[in-house]
Amino acid sequence: MQVTETLNSGLKREIKVSVPAGDMEARLEKRLSAAKDKVRINGFRPGKVPMQHIRKMYGKSFMAEVVNEILTDSTRSIIAERGEKAAMQPDVVMTEDEKEAEKILAGGVDFEFSLSYEVIPAIEIKDFTDIKVSRPVYDVPESEIDEQVNRVAESARTYEPKTGKASDGDRVTIDYVGKIDGVAFDGGTGGDQPLVLGSKEFIPGFEDQLIGAKVGDEKLVTVTFPENYQAAHLAGKEATFDVTVKEIAAPGKLEVNDETAKNLGLESLEKLRDIVRGQIENQFGAMTRQKVKRQLLDQLDGSYQFEAPSKLVEAEFNNIWSQVTRDLEIAGRTFADEETTEEEARAEYQRLAERRVRLGLVLAEIGEKAGVTVSDEELQRGLFDTVRRYPGNQQQEVFDFYRNNPSALVNLRAPLFEEKVVDHLLSQITVTDKKVTKEELLADDEDEASEKPAKKASAKKADKAEGEEPKKKAAPKKKAKEADAE
Repeated sequence: MQVTETLNSGLKREIKVSVPAGDMEARLEKRLSAAKDKVRINGFRPGKVPMQHIRKMYGKSFMAEVVNEILTDSTRSIIAERGEKAAMQPDVVMTEDEKEAEKILAGGVDFEFSLSYEVIPAIEIKDFTDIKVSRPVYDVPESEIDEQVNRVAESARTYEPKTGKASDGDRVTIDYVGKIDGVAFDGGTGGDQPLVLGSKEFIPGFEDQLIGAKVGDEKLVTVTFPENYQAAHLAGKEATFDVTVKEIAAPGKLEVNDETAKNLGLESLEKLRDIVRGQIENQFGAMTRQKVKRQLLDQLDGSYQFEAPSKLVEAEFNNIWSQVTRDLEIAGRTFADEETTEEEARAEYQRLAERRVRLGLVLAEIGEKAGVTVSDEELQRGLFDTVRRYPGNQQQEVFDFYRNNPSALVNLRAPLFEEKVVDHLLSQITVTDKKVTKEELLADDEDEASEKPAKKASAKKADKAEGEEPKKKAAPKKKAKEADAE
C-alpha cells in the first residue's frame, strides 16, 4: 500500500492511497479459498467446487468486500500511524467511472482512493493554579422554606361545594369551548376542568369574568391572548369561550401540620420541610454551579486560542442556528423584532460555535490527561435523568430511542464527561465562596432570559447547555409560560 500526502494546510489533510492490484488479488484469493469448503453448488460435492467456478460466481462480490475492508482498516491505521486525530470521519473519494470500477472489482488495476479530513490540533495543557473563581452562595432563609411549604400544602387544601355566586378563591368546575372568529380552535376545548379563581392559571381576564357566576350559568368569556403567547398562531388574537359552570366549591382552611404532610404521602411536617429545603437548595446550588462553571470556561477561553476544525464548528453552528430559528418561528417573531438582522445573528452565533468547539477540545484533552472517564453506571443514571424530564407517557419511547441508538448514547456521555472534567478542574483551582442575596444569584439568569437572540450569543453563555427539552403544546386556555397540553 502506497500512502502519499497531497495536502497539509493548517488543519486540513488529504492523503492519496494506492493498493497494488497484486495485493488486491492476494486478499481475494484468501477469501475464495476460505469459501471453497463452505459454498454449496448443485452438481459439485462439498469442497470440490473448482476455484475458477467460485471466482466466476463470487469474485466481484468478494472483491467488493475486500475494497470495503481496505477502506475501513486503512483509514483508521493511516491516521493512527501519522500520529493524528481526525476531527470527524474522513471523506473518502474513489473513482466514479463505472468502467474503472469494474476493472478494480475484476482485479485488473490498482485500487486508488483519497482521504480528506481535518485534524484535532495539538493542545498543550497549561497550569491551572492561576485560575481563580468566586462561588456565589445563597443561604436559604426559613421564611422562604415556609412560603414554599405553604404552596405545597395548598395542593392538599380541601374544598366544599357551595351555593350562590363564585368568589375569588373559590374552585369552579367548568366545561368550555374556545373560538376565534366563531370557529373552535385546537386545544381550546375542555370538560370538567377545575379552576381556582384568582390562581392566574388561565390567560389574563378569563378567571375574572367567572366571579359572580352560579352553578348552571352559561357564560361567554372574551379574552385576548398575550402578544408573547407560546402558540404563535394565537398570540395577540381575541378569543371567546363558551363556558358552562358545573360546580362551585369554597376553600377550606389552609392547614400546615403533620396531617397535611400525611395527606401528601409523608410521615410528618418536618419531613415535608426537609424535602422542600432540599429542593430549594438543589435549585440554587445548580445556579451557583452554572455561574462558577461560566467563570471557569471564560478563563479557559482566554488562555486557549487556536484554530478549531471547521467541520466541527459548522456542525455546532447548525445545531445552534436550528434552535434559534425554531424558537423564533414558535414565537412568531423575526430578527427585526429582536432588534438585529439575520446576518448579525449568524456572525454572533458563529463566534459562539467556534468558542464552544475550542472549549470542548480543551476539556477533552484535560480529561484525557487526567484519566477522567464515564462509567456505564454513570451513563445509565444520566439516561434515567434525561428520561425523567419527559412526560410519563413519553418516557418509555425516549428510553427505547437511546437504547436502540448507540450514537445517541455517545452524545449523552459527552455532557457527563464534561461535568466530570469541570469537577476535576474545580479541585485544582482556587475557589472562593462569596455570600450573596437571592437577587444577586438570580440577576444574570434573568438578564440572559430577556436578551435578544443575537445578543444571547455572548461568550459568557458558551457553557450553557443546548439540551432539547420536550416541546409543550399550546393549550390556549393557559398563560404562555404554563401552556401544558391537557
